[in-house]
Amino acid sequence: MSDARPDAAARAALAARIDTSKPHSARFWNYFVGGKDHYEVDQEIGDQIKEIFPGLVDVALTSRHFLGRAVRYLAGAQGIRQFLDIGTGLPTADNTHEVAQCVAPDARIVYVDNDPIVLAHANALLTSTKEGRTAYLDADLYEPESVLEAAAATLDFSRPVALMILNTLGHVAEYDRARELVRRLMDGLPSGSHLVISDSTSTSPGMIAASEAYNKSGAVPYYVRGVEEIAGFFDGLDLVEPGIVQVTEWRPEPGAAVRTAVDAYCGVGRKP
Repeated sequence: MSDARPDAAARAALAARIDTSKPHSARFWNYFVGGKDHYEVDQEIGDQIKEIFPGLVDVALTSRHFLGRAVRYLAGAQGIRQFLDIGTGLPTADNTHEVAQCVAPDARIVYVDNDPIVLAHANALLTSTKEGRTAYLDADLYEPESVLEAAAATLDFSRPVALMILNTLGHVAEYDRARELVRRLMDGLPSGSHLVISDSTSTSPGMIAASEAYNKSGAVPYYVRGVEEIAGFFDGLDLVEPGIVQVTEWRPEPGAAVRTAVDAYCGVGRKP
């Protein structure tokens, strides 16, 4: 299925690649969503940023809720049975495969990340229904054709695929490069495939200040973008209603509690 179950020597080599002296985006986000897979250095910068901008906790939680709604919509209303989740992050509750296979037990999911932290926890992503399948690829967003080639061992690219890139593209410093990577991935998927993106946005002074503080912490920088830039990732695709909106406003569940504004926008687009 994948090479995500390393032997003792591989586990030792993997542990040696993990730097616990600096904050890490996956561990930092894990702390914000209430997980336990983080270190003191991640909690320290998390607490510092909470002081600067408490709203980032809402961004983390509501972005995770958006993932669930988007996957349920695609697996349910659109009949999508294949998901390619790039920039997986650390496993938490309601991962893509859990949501998709709850709707469609035969769904197939491929997770992609090239981070030793995520690889060390990848076993938690490899559970599956007997009808479906999950796999993990230790691969790089910057090599989209290689990602697609490896994912083809699990996914059938003659049938539609949902490409999930959530809270990941901010690691690509150059906007044009980020758009190119998304385009190359979508070029490899058939008509009827969908693109799902969510990301933090530079839509308040608090979020901008939080981003600057995080980027000064020694972690790999993460760049927040404007709403129009998030929309640009969907050029050439048919946007699903309600379009590019705050993550709290994308098809909220009936009877959902009053939604507060958050500095995170999202969209779902269909490839014609």
